[in-house]
Amino acid sequence: MAKIQGAVDIDREHCKGCGLCVVACPCDVLQLQPKEVNDRGYHFAYDANPDACIGCASCAAVCPDSCFTVYRLVQKG
Repeated sequence: MAKIQGAVDIDREHCKGCGLCVVACPCDVLQLQPKEVNDRGYHFAYDANPDACIGCASCAAVCPDSCFTVYRLVQKG
């Protein structure tokens, strides 16, 4: 049976660190960077647990700045 693995690409420079994606993620993949900031001075979102991503795109749906591109990869095996 095929397994669906998700992958998320985050535009960190446009992220304003609102945290909506962190709350919306059902698999606890995303977190806000606690120490680093982007060029705009915000603590940006990053994929802290990328292997848990299922590609549901909840993060992309709630992001007000369209910082996410979500991929769904099918692994056969």
